[in-house]
Amino acid sequence: MLKRHHKSQQTNHHKQKKEYIGLLIFLPILLTFIGLFFIFEASSVAAFRLIGDSFHYLKLQALWFFLGMVIMTVFAFFDYRKLYYFAFPALLFSLVTLVIVLIPGVGIHVLGARRWINIGSFNFQPTEVAKFSVILYLCSWFLYKERQRFFSFLLLLGAIIGLIMIQPDMGTAIIIFLLFTFIYFFSGEDIKYLLGLSPIAILLGFFLIFTSSYRLRRFTAFLSPESDPEGIGYHIRQIYISLSSGGLIGRGFSSSRQKYQFLPEAHTDSIFAIIGEEVGFIGSVILIGIYISLMFVLYKTAINAKDRYGKLLAGAIFILVSLQFIIN
Repeated sequence: MLKRHHKSQQTNHHKQKKEYIGLLIFLPILLTFIGLFFIFEASSVAAFRLIGDSFHYLKLQALWFFLGMVIMTVFAFFDYRKLYYFAFPALLFSLVTLVIVLIPGVGIHVLGARRWINIGSFNFQPTEVAKFSVILYLCSWFLYKERQRFFSFLLLLGAIIGLIMIQPDMGTAIIIFLLFTFIYFFSGEDIKYLLGLSPIAILLGFFLIFTSSYRLRRFTAFLSPESDPEGIGYHIRQIYISLSSGGLIGRGFSSSRQKYQFLPEAHTDSIFAIIGEEVGFIGSVILIGIYISLMFVLYKTAINAKDRYGKLLAGAIFILVSLQFIIN
């Protein structure tokens, strides 16, 4: 009787595991197709005005989607434990590219920041690779070696965040800092060191905000956009207009008015505002629900991983996706 019960539990666990794997493949693909559709919706006007091709950004993202599918397929059949051997080369590549992007004439200067490297017809953003190389390296580091070297951990953290802040890109620096913090916490290390550094990190954050007039204006505009509605608060104000004009069910597909040069960065930073305008509150809640479902599946994947390295990797990816979702 006990054997039959144990066998039944194993069968149910195996079925649940297969369901999670299926959702882990299905949900990102679903979100990608939703994203491709709304990238076209949000970018068609700007793409035609700037490039003469309404489908330019859609084609570009479709190419990245194809490459992502190829990479996903390769890694689906790859033993993730062997990623350990790629951890240091990946980190070194990230550090080198984070330095290269700062070189005048190499890094592309856009809106006061130097965050992109032009490679032929493509633009490459080193900070995006840095997020994954940090995950790979720290998970390998805490699992196999140097677990007690907190000072080395701080040096690495300072080097990467320092290079990102020089660009400057405070949003990504915050994400990288939180990734370091969560991976350190999940690795089972003594958190008293992190707790001791928390006040310093908070003070440093305020210092970076209040010593930069641009960051300070952005911060105050976020808290009170109506204080400068035609200046630094214009962007946030236009986002509010987009979301509020969507109402309960939205204006309908292809009916956004804000994408006609009213809303800055409509197809990048502000794309959710365009989505809210076209599909309304209900559509926005459904989209957020899909993202939350993905985060839940990632969390379950992490806690059900068969070894410690798998738990660390999956947990770090769960944290990264969650942070990107919350911040953006």
